[in-house]
Amino acid sequence: MVQRIAVIGAGPAGLSAAKHLIGRGFDVTVYEKGSEVGGLWVYENDNGIGAAYQSLRINSEARDTGYRDFPIPAEASLFPTHYEMRAYFNAYADHFGLRQHIVVNTAVDSVEPVAEAPGAPRWKLKLNDGTEPEFDNVVVANGHQSIPSHPPFAADFTGEYMHSRDYRVPDRFAGKKVLVVGTGNSGLDIAADVCIVTDQTVLAARSPVLIMPRMMFGAPLSRFLAKVERPWLPWPLARRVRELVTLVAHGRMEQWGFTTPKTRTHPASHPTVMSHIAWNRIAVRPGTRSAEGTTVRFDDGTEEDFDAVIAATGYQFDIPFLGSELSPINGGRIDLYRRAVSPKWPGLYFVGLFDVSGGANIRMIDIQSRWLAAVISGDVDLPDEAAMRSAIAEEHEQMARLYPSGRRYGLELDPREYGLAVREDLAKAKEKVAASAPNPQPV
Repeated sequence: MVQRIAVIGAGPAGLSAAKHLIGRGFDVTVYEKGSEVGGLWVYENDNGIGAAYQSLRINSEARDTGYRDFPIPAEASLFPTHYEMRAYFNAYADHFGLRQHIVVNTAVDSVEPVAEAPGAPRWKLKLNDGTEPEFDNVVVANGHQSIPSHPPFAADFTGEYMHSRDYRVPDRFAGKKVLVVGTGNSGLDIAADVCIVTDQTVLAARSPVLIMPRMMFGAPLSRFLAKVERPWLPWPLARRVRELVTLVAHGRMEQWGFTTPKTRTHPASHPTVMSHIAWNRIAVRPGTRSAEGTTVRFDDGTEEDFDAVIAATGYQFDIPFLGSELSPINGGRIDLYRRAVSPKWPGLYFVGLFDVSGGANIRMIDIQSRWLAAVISGDVDLPDEAAMRSAIAEEHEQMARLYPSGRRYGLELDPREYGLAVREDLAKAKEKVAASAPNPQPV
């Protein structure tokens, strides 16, 4: 019998998972909370959790970002807008015939194991329309940017407060004094966006950050780094290369009020934010400590009054439709083998629970989806539960050594190491399939 598989979410991860699973002959149903495909790349998405702002563009170059077997069109921008990405995901769904498998405007309220089948449970989904369909496997692909994480002082600030998830356009902040908290890519984008219309924009930078240029020698910086940062290059040397590139483009981070990181951090880049700082459109302050009324106190003890605060402080790691017994989230880390397989629950899988360090999430999602389809098909052999847990613990230990302990890095993924491991599994699977094929008959 053909296995029935539920995929939760029709964003970049869900579309890729569905495409590879359908290609393997599975009976796939995709449940999407909103009315469109594309997830966070749909501006004003009616799923209620869209985070795209009007000026949003992808941070990675188009040619290195798209699915491997369906490149982003050559006529797209070097760094496409969310409008271009929305069109791209719609074209992907049409090209591979995915729409007939997608049930829109349908939220999954819960996922539960039901009566045991030989070797694995079946899975029951409770949907918002009251139905409770059952499946042999469930792939969770709903993303990880839906539940905002707020700074501790948020409830004490009485001015206008907004999380970056709800930011769309700068107009409402015209003539105001605005504090943007956080120096991730969203924080840099929003600060550069609003500073054009505000009376003053302040960027609070608690964590060390290296803000790299987006372009170098007339081409995306990633092309230069790809030639220099070879897999054999030790991390301290790779870090020094990035520091030198940033020094040439922007000078020392300290001269602008930032702190240069000495350990690994998630890469940050922006085409204009450093110019806005140089032009005094953006002022840089230390991290925020507390707020009282409209006054915000910074870590250095100074205080300033603000009309509005925009918190670009990331998201909580949570999957609301999974109970604590099923959720792979453990203290800010992800307890999944290859970031996809639950060691305890056969038939429960995940796609896209990572944030690629120095690469493109969409490209890595495609690689992971191809691997997962091979796993469910039986071509890739999984280790036993104890071995999977050992591999997960080893990954956690490595991440703790490489990155700060903050929750921001709980989803960090090294694209080179992960890609190599997955490709080795797929190569072994190919050899396995070839070895099991019947011998050709003599002519």
